[in-house]
Amino acid sequence: MTTHTQSPAVRAAAGPVAPALGGPGLLTVLLGGALPLIDFFIVNVALPTIGRDLSASEPVLELVVAGYGIAYAVLLVLGGRLGDLLGRRRLFVGGMAAFGLTSLACGLAPTAWTLVAARVAQGAAAAALLPQVLATIQATTSGPRRARAMSMYGATAGLSMVAGQVLGGVLVSADVLGSGWRSVFLVNVPVTIVALVLAARTVPETRSPRPEPVDGPGTVLLALALTALLAPLTEGRAAGWPLWTWLSLAAFPGLACAFYAVERRADRAGRTPLVPPSLFRILSLRRGLVMVLPFSVGFSGFMFVIAVALQQGERQSATAAGLALAPMAAVFFATSLAGPRLVARWGSRVVTAGGLLQGAGVALIALAAWRTWPDLGVAQLLPGAALAGAGQALQLPILFRIILSEVPADRAGVGSGVMTTAQQAALALGVATLGSLFLSLTPALGMRDALVTTLLVQLATVALTVGLSLRLPRSIG
Repeated sequence: MTTHTQSPAVRAAAGPVAPALGGPGLLTVLLGGALPLIDFFIVNVALPTIGRDLSASEPVLELVVAGYGIAYAVLLVLGGRLGDLLGRRRLFVGGMAAFGLTSLACGLAPTAWTLVAARVAQGAAAAALLPQVLATIQATTSGPRRARAMSMYGATAGLSMVAGQVLGGVLVSADVLGSGWRSVFLVNVPVTIVALVLAARTVPETRSPRPEPVDGPGTVLLALALTALLAPLTEGRAAGWPLWTWLSLAAFPGLACAFYAVERRADRAGRTPLVPPSLFRILSLRRGLVMVLPFSVGFSGFMFVIAVALQQGERQSATAAGLALAPMAAVFFATSLAGPRLVARWGSRVVTAGGLLQGAGVALIALAAWRTWPDLGVAQLLPGAALAGAGQALQLPILFRIILSEVPADRAGVGSGVMTTAQQAALALGVATLGSLFLSLTPALGMRDALVTTLLVQLATVALTVGLSLRLPRSIG
């Protein structure tokens, strides 16, 4: 029988104790965690310019977003497993280098289809990079230091998703050296070079003391299941819902069941599958993941729909469309700094309060769109965006901390891979579902009413997260 307390002899037998992650190392891995999330959202305001420059059709433009998101989602758990096996710093450095090279390929793409291929490769590089961030934090910190690091990771992740869209608008309009939309990808190159130098000096190497070989059948089945779900939902509307989209959706339940059966069999046999079903016995992880799904669906759908509505509906520039959400980013950052102190006093009820604030913010944005269209800008969005940003800051960072709070250190890579896969799949699903709903309603209802309707649907996802938050463990480790 194992216990949570080990003697020094037992710890020595398990392998060397991982060195602590210092302040510079934490900032380096947080930079690595920010880049993949920024690049998921940075293209939203650049898509119209990309379409004009590369003569790309709407389905191809959607693949620029979907290709990155799907490759990212399907390979994240594998990235976590490889980090456990080969070394997390090694995968972090390799993933960062690949992310820089694929960003360069995106920025230099001569055609739309070349850009799609480069975005798929960029998503794969992100999947190698991101799981190492959380796994390194889990393996090299403990107690209050881990709580602070996890709070900083959650704040960085949420801020990156909003700031990515703001940054994209600024870069496209700035037209740096005549680069236009290409700068949203080329900006990653110097950033990754700096991160590589810092990683070599400040990030300690860690790996699982009992690494398992890669779960080949599980990896293939998970990739097939997520692709079968996300590809038709993302491309179906623009492509006119051809037969392959319905066949793909019909195949998803069978592939998901096959994946679960293979993973359960491996888990019962004493092996470590790609996604161990036994991991979901951890109450905090299970309930936190269930809440992350509707939160991420609503968040990404909102970001995509606002970008399209402001640029296509109100003919705003990329800069104006991006800066319209700057108040949300600023309030998110400020509120996230207070999160750890609030959690120490009120526990997970802070998440419930955050959901209520976010719901009030989304309702105010919907009201502003209804009353002021077609003059919806920063001033009109400010009250709702500020409330929504504060609410999101009281949810996402704390949810990340809850989900991984009880995951054993030797399963840090698997746990972080499962969490980031759930989040990324939900982000892609949000663009596919809420984005498709908005674009489908626009011809019949007009841009204003389609936007308000979509925001009300998002409000329903916020209500769901508030209800689910009541089932979270009250105290947070």
